[in-house]
Amino acid sequence: MSFPKDLPFEDVLASIADGVFTVDTDWNITYFNEAAERITGIPAEEALGQKCWDVFHSSLCDGSCALRECVANSGVISCKSIFIVRPDGQKVPVSISAAPLRNADGEIVGGVETFRDLTELQLMRRKVEEHYSFEDIVGRSEALDKIFRILPQVSRSEATVLLLGESGTGKELFARAVHNLSTRREGPFVAVNCGALPDTLLESELFGYKAGAFTDAKGDKPGRFELAAGGTIFLDEIGDLPAKLQVKLLRVLQEKVYEPLGGVKPVPCDARIIAATNRDLETLVAEGTFRQDLYYRLNVVTLRLPPLRERREDIPLLVNHFIREYNTLQDKNVQGVSEDVMALLLRHDFPGNVRELENILEFAFILCSNGFIQLEHLPDSIRPLKSADVLAEGVGGTLEEIKCRAVLQALERNEGRKMATCRELGISKDTLRRMLQRCAETGAETGAE
Repeated sequence: MSFPKDLPFEDVLASIADGVFTVDTDWNITYFNEAAERITGIPAEEALGQKCWDVFHSSLCDGSCALRECVANSGVISCKSIFIVRPDGQKVPVSISAAPLRNADGEIVGGVETFRDLTELQLMRRKVEEHYSFEDIVGRSEALDKIFRILPQVSRSEATVLLLGESGTGKELFARAVHNLSTRREGPFVAVNCGALPDTLLESELFGYKAGAFTDAKGDKPGRFELAAGGTIFLDEIGDLPAKLQVKLLRVLQEKVYEPLGGVKPVPCDARIIAATNRDLETLVAEGTFRQDLYYRLNVVTLRLPPLRERREDIPLLVNHFIREYNTLQDKNVQGVSEDVMALLLRHDFPGNVRELENILEFAFILCSNGFIQLEHLPDSIRPLKSADVLAEGVGGTLEEIKCRAVLQALERNEGRKMATCRELGISKDTLRRMLQRCAETGAETGAE
């Protein structure tokens, strides 16, 4: 629909809240509305005639210009999150949309870009995040809110707690929260993965041993229960506990005593027990692989942790939480994720739950050192597929494998030049060398010069 000829076009542009500017084919600014003056802090008379990058100093002005891309490809870009830098040095987060401008003959004569100030939105997000965090657990969903409401009372009791949930739902984080809110918070928190150790080693790890208990037992060694005295012991993957140790754990729960390997008298146990599993204990009981009496002893207070796909409203909070964390750890200045990245994350099912989301963002931090995380910074496993080749390249993998793929892809893009790869990834030469060494150890082809 064409714009009515009898309406004052400039008055309409001046009345809208979004900044609007146009450029000619030499990137000189030819129009700058009032909102653009307010957001950038630059009067129109100063901006007109200047190169656009001299006015905005945006996170895309280093070679990833959205407007240039639109003009070159005759396309349109909408809702891309970036930041601009005002003359006083203040970074202003904005959402931009851009399109080429054509004359009556259809020839491209420049471009137009609109930008919306996201400062207020980001401030509101920060306030929401502060309100919706509990002992390092981030979330505002109804499912989590129910747990948050009862967690202080549960923690203050001495009851055994059973945490149920899929892998990556943060069971250890909840266990630590229970410990930190309990009267035992000044004592130790000892975590044991019952599925990570062989049966014989797990028994000595949990209960310790006496000198002479076996050939190499030269002296006494305390077990995890003894190390957790006065505090909390967290038994992760309790569903993988061998039958022999299920009996010993049942005695701990019933009589508050245990016997170290080679010991001849029971030792009092003064540790609160929190257990967790991603397996269906009721099914294991029905199959006869998990003791029913132990199950009921553990099942005093049961907290079922919801998978991330059932609390998608928590994803924006978690994204901002991890971005703040990685900015601090890696000394970077990533402002957030673009709107299309957030939309993609909100659609993803996250079979690996919160841990998978964290891995995705850690991957993105390898490729993005400032500004907003864009689609191209995401691993292929979640990025929209553009061709069958991408599909055939393989998805998923461990965090190390994902990092390795990111490094090798960057190295390939830079034709094996290490310094260029370091600049793209925002890492040092030593870091790149160590990452390539780990890649080589896993059998990946580095192809470096």
